[in-house]
Amino acid sequence: MIRSLRFRLMLAGVLLAVLFMLGLLPALQGAFSLSLRDSVEERLATEVTRLISAARLEAGRLRMPEPIPVRDERLDVPDERLLGYIFDQRGRLAWSSQGAPAPSYGPRYDGQGSRFSRFAASDGQEYWAYDVEVRLLGGESAAFSFVAMQSVAPYQRTLDALRERLYLGFGAALVALLLLFWAGMTWSLRSLRRLSVELDEIEAGQRQGLSERHPSELLRLTRSLNRLLASEGEQRQRYRDSLGDLAHSLKTPLSVLQGIGEGLASGNPASEAGQQGAVLRAQVARMSQQIDYQLQRANVRNSGLVRRQVAVRPVLDNLASSLRKVYPDKPVQLHIALADPGLLPLEEGALLELLGNLLENAWRLCLGDVSVSLSVIGQRLELLLEDDGPGIPVAQRSRILERGERLDRQHPGQGIGLAVAHDIIRGYHGTLAIEDSPLGGARFRISFPRH
Repeated sequence: MIRSLRFRLMLAGVLLAVLFMLGLLPALQGAFSLSLRDSVEERLATEVTRLISAARLEAGRLRMPEPIPVRDERLDVPDERLLGYIFDQRGRLAWSSQGAPAPSYGPRYDGQGSRFSRFAASDGQEYWAYDVEVRLLGGESAAFSFVAMQSVAPYQRTLDALRERLYLGFGAALVALLLLFWAGMTWSLRSLRRLSVELDEIEAGQRQGLSERHPSELLRLTRSLNRLLASEGEQRQRYRDSLGDLAHSLKTPLSVLQGIGEGLASGNPASEAGQQGAVLRAQVARMSQQIDYQLQRANVRNSGLVRRQVAVRPVLDNLASSLRKVYPDKPVQLHIALADPGLLPLEEGALLELLGNLLENAWRLCLGDVSVSLSVIGQRLELLLEDDGPGIPVAQRSRILERGERLDRQHPGQGIGLAVAHDIIRGYHGTLAIEDSPLGGARFRISFPRH
């Protein structure tokens, strides 16, 4: 399937131009052939008239002056020579012009007056023949057929030369027409390119909507897209506001319940009240965890039509600075290798959440080395985050991406960091694979489409 609009239009233009010229070429050839044929007929008719004017009857016998004056210098050229013949009514040759070969033409004295025809001689050569019947010559009754003939070869050469010129001319005209068509199409498609540029600017966050500087045929599309963009932005904001309001409204009663649970659990842990307090506190913590998780998902979800391009290096530098303050006693070497231009197609908040979760885990579990690299592979961007820590067992790699699952029990946490990171990657049509790293620990291989 041809997906390029430019190629489709160009192909349609080529087909129409070729079909038009294929239809026009035979018509022009036919018109020129008819005109040339009329010219030959007129010339032969003139020659026959000259022969009739020169003929005389003496005592019932035909007399022709010798020689008949030549009216055209081209008659000395063999193919261009005009041949003259006079036949009686029985078809017998009564006279022929000087140097004319024996005729293989049979006159038809049938009272039709004149006739122009094309015939083939016995030697295979073709001739034009103009035949005029004469019944009155010099005021006396006569019964003769005056015939002027000419070879078809000059006519055919002229027609072939014309056909060659037509092919060359039509070929040049087709090339010129296609160049003009390409230029016109390029000029016409500038509006689509401008629309594409504006859409790219919207995806990059440089513009809020499409402008009105487009042809009238595209205004309905641009206005519909603007309404869609506005509706999407409003819907996303309402969604986030609703989640924020819900979380805010639940925080206070959850805090109260948390306080009650801590009060109950602060007594005798073995008593029924202490056990109920511990259960209440655990359930409240789980509810808080669920609320935080859903809020994080809402804040880093893909933004649909609007696509960002965020620089990775500043985000990594800020995260590394924060982690060095969190782990001041742990010297970690962070190795960064980013292919130009070092951008990922995510929103800044999503990239910060993604790299924050992965880098914090690597920083916490590594022995001293963490590596982050970004490379371009075909139409995809590949982000690798590696450490020299204990690694992740193969059997546990899919489980740690589930909400609430944790392998590290020595440090506090809710077990939702990797789940949030995985949701972010899937939300931007990416993939995540956990592998063994050459450094000795785990490698997180993340792949995003470039566009």
